[in-house]
Order: sequence, then structure tokens, then C-alpha cells
Amino acid sequence: EQLKNVEWGEFFLKDFFKIKRGKRLTIKNRIKGNRPLITAGYENTGVAGYIGNIEQEIFPKNTITIDMFANSFYRNYSYSADDNILVLFDKNYISSKAKPFIVNQINKSLNKKYSYGNQYRINSFNKTIIQLPIKNNKPDFEFMENFISQIENERISKLQNYLEVTGLKDYNLTDVEQKVLDNFESGKFKWGKFRLGDLFEIENTLSFNKDKLTIGNQYDYVTRTSQNQGILQTTGFVNKENINESGVWSLGLLQMDFFYRYKPWYAGQFVRKVIPKFKVNKNTVLYFTTVLNKQKEKLLTVLVRDIDNTFLNLKIQLPTQKNNQIDYKLMEILISAIQKLVIKDVILYANQKIES
Repeated sequence: EQLKNVEWGEFFLKDFFKIKRGKRLTIKNRIKGNRPLITAGYENTGVAGYIGNIEQEIFPKNTITIDMFANSFYRNYSYSADDNILVLFDKNYISSKAKPFIVNQINKSLNKKYSYGNQYRINSFNKTIIQLPIKNNKPDFEFMENFISQIENERISKLQNYLEVTGLKDYNLTDVEQKVLDNFESGKFKWGKFRLGDLFEIENTLSFNKDKLTIGNQYDYVTRTSQNQGILQTTGFVNKENINESGVWSLGLLQMDFFYRYKPWYAGQFVRKVIPKFKVNKNTVLYFTTVLNKQKEKLLTVLVRDIDNTFLNLKIQLPTQKNNQIDYKLMEILISAIQKLVIKDVILYANQKIES
């Protein structure tokens, strides 16, 4: 509602920022570390991994990145970047509250204009124009800051409610969880190799185009996209024969992303269905989603017609107990411990924000 009454002006991005390009770093030359490495892509905000390479420049927090596909993100942490990334530095100080607003406007301006064949580069930056709220014909940074603060407060309130309803506010590890986590980190797990075809089935899905969707949110419409867990949008009932059951994974044959489907769904083109032959729960779902997505690099190297056979014959490592039996209980406990470690940071962050 606030934005309806805002007066807008157009500005060159170069009026506010100077830029620097990242440095190329091949996968084989990456040294493991704690510093985020930013590469081109929307998934995981472009963070490809964590490195310790000392020759890579460390860019400061409170900067903005734009990749070769014109995906823009605000970075509130220090990081390194490859050569497909432009890093934007303030010419004159712009607060951390206004930056997310500006990033949103950058993405709105550049959305769908750039691709692999038409990449966003320095010359593109020099021509980029964005719309910003204005006051007295100048950017109204105060309005942007207040607007972002209000959104942040709303999100924190929703987060608190979510943590309360789901019971995730308990982040203290049990003795069993701590022991399993210690054993995992010290390399005391026993591992076995298992063929995916012995654990899963893979099937084609009946597909239809977006124009067949109806009004409603009873079903997810899943496509090859890597964004939003593969969900392009929700839909009401379309037909019975195309419905895919919940409790399976979808596999988009573009980026080879596996997403677990918690509700019935329809599929777009080039989407497979991966069905477990074993019983899963919320923790083993998280474990196997990670394991399946680790197969992406192998699957991306084969033709679409060979995906099913390649998938079924891939081998993965899983924790085992006696007689080389898969230890599903150990996976559950490990995921529970990791989830608590992650949730702890979220809870402390939310509490800190609420207090401030």
C-alpha cells in the first residue's frame, strides 16, 4: 500500500556505485575454507562453496553483487567472487537498510533481459537504469530504510510464530545427538556403498503446460526450475490422471535438482519422479535430499535419454550398522542434531532483533 503513493525517479546505477570484477578460480584449484565464494547463479544466492585461497580478493560486507545472468544480491558478509561477478561499492555511503531495496529494483530492471548468450558485463552496468523513490527529485533513502525495516519486523514476527508452532525453539542437543555428532565429525561412522536402483524407482511424469492450470493452491505445479523448490506456482484441480503423489522426490532435468514433494503435484515437461522403496520421515527426507543432490554433477554429464539408467546404477555411501545394513536411525539423529545447530543461530538472531 505504501508504494502506491510513492513518487519514482530513474537513475543510472553507475551514479551510486563503482564496480570491480571478481577473479576466476577453477573448481580444482579451490582450497576448502570458511570464506563464501560467489559464482553465477540464483540458487543459494550464488554461494558455490567456501574457500581458503589467500590469493583471492576478499570483498567487504555491505556490498552488492551482480552475476553474468544479472542476478543481484546484497551481501552482509565478506566473501570472494569469481570473474563472472561484478561487485558494487558505494560512491557515497548507502546504509545496509537501503541496499536490499536497491537490489530489488536492480532485479526488477534486469529481469529476463540477460542469459548465457547475452551476459551482463561492465558495459551492461554502465547502461543500467533503475527506479527509486524520490523526494525533492533526489533518491529518498530514508523511505527505503523505513520500508525495509517494516518488512524485517513483519518477517521476524512470522518467524517467531513459526518456531513456536513447530516446536523448533528447543536447540539444546541431547546426549545421544551430541555423541552422534561427535562420532560423525571424528570419522567414526561406518559406511557402506549402495546402488540407487536398490533404494529408489524413477518414473516419467505426465506433463502439461502452464496454460492448463486453474485457480487454487491444492496442488504444486513443478517444473525444471531450480527456484522455489521446483514449484513454478500452485494450482487447483486440473485432472486426475496427471496427479503425482506426495512422499516422492521430483527431478528437474535442467539442473538435475531433487526436491521432496510434501503435497500432491502436477508436472511440467522434463520432470521425473523418484520413489523411495523404504519408509521415510522428516529427518531421513533431509538426509536423502542432500545425498541425491550430490549426484547432480554426474547426471549433468549424460543425455536426457540416459538419465534413468544412469541414476539407477549410481552408488552412494550411507551409514551402516551390523551386517552392512543401512542405519536409518543414525541418519535421523544426525539430522536432528544438525537442525538444532542451525535453528539455534536462527533463534538467537530472532531474539536479538526483537530485543533491538
